Amino acid sequence: MTEFEALLRLHMTRGLGTKTYETLIERFGSSEAILNAPRAELESLSGIGPKLATAIIETSRTIDIASEISLAKEKNVQIIPYTSDQYPKHLKAIYDPPLVLYVKGEILETDVIALAIVGARRCTYYGISQAERFSRLLAQKGLCIISGMARGIDAAAHRSAINANGRTIAVLGCGLGVVYPRENIELAEKIVQHGAIVSELPMNTPPDFRNFPPRNRLISGLSLGVLVVESALNSGSLITAQWALEQGKEVFAIPGNIDSIYSRGTHKLIKEGAKLVEDVIDIIQELGPVAEALSPCDESETSDPRSLALNSQEKRIFSFLSSNPKDIDEIIQNTKLPTSVVTSTLMILEIKKLVKQLSGKRFVKV
Repeated sequence: MTEFEALLRLHMTRGLGTKTYETLIERFGSSEAILNAPRAELESLSGIGPKLATAIIETSRTIDIASEISLAKEKNVQIIPYTSDQYPKHLKAIYDPPLVLYVKGEILETDVIALAIVGARRCTYYGISQAERFSRLLAQKGLCIISGMARGIDAAAHRSAINANGRTIAVLGCGLGVVYPRENIELAEKIVQHGAIVSELPMNTPPDFRNFPPRNRLISGLSLGVLVVESALNSGSLITAQWALEQGKEVFAIPGNIDSIYSRGTHKLIKEGAKLVEDVIDIIQELGPVAEALSPCDESETSDPRSLALNSQEKRIFSFLSSNPKDIDEIIQNTKLPTSVVTSTLMILEIKKLVKQLSGKRFVKV
């Protein structure tokens, strides 16, 4: 048995975390020696006890490590041990990093400059548009966008970072032999091309609600801070924000409609001291010296390369629109263009998938 195989067995032993592993290593010197240790010696150590000693001796020996390593290789997944130089430095610094990290794709050294963007699975159009806006602008500045690849805000953040040709990492609450949710299979493939998908769970671990709270500590652990876009009370996003606070990371929140249940979580965070953000500058200022290494960008329309391919009438209407719905009369009044021109131009912008029409002849920038 190699040291790597022994470490992987220990990682897959229920109830054994990094802190316990460090205690065992201090006593026995290697992962293989831990697996071969007598029960009495294991039980004599602080924090072990009969139950965990039994798990180490019996359960860890029955795990099919060969199949786990073979499946990881088949799926192009790296298994990176806690002891490796490839293990992400930010993650290693948290209180309880996983003993091994499963990685599909590549984590670069520059990905240490990262921000997590999280939020509700069921969310509003406003939430989606803000997640896309902040993810795009932060990715353009050189930050890696971390999220959980869930429906709603998470998926929007990943997609926007990819569309900006930026870096993004998804942390899953299941094994990398499983893609969840299934509708994000194509997104998962794109994330791998622009970053990585990671998990601490064995390859075939199915999604389970108990996996997600501990998963969230990895989202915050890989990041300099966490931006919560929309969140109900008692949601997973608030758990991620709590992990960030415990890890000494920055917490940011975007305010929303006071009548929306999806604003209650973010407003709670703001009341408790989270940084209220209205644009990316609010985030960059809090990052301090890290901001000096970032690429310049602003929120002027020239920062959106899509506007460069528009004619003057299209650009005038496109620049007026935002994530807040504007009705057609307001567009006509502010752009000072004839009704027929506004109507036909909006249709063209819709065809180009730059603008979306909502009910009541209201329009938003996509």
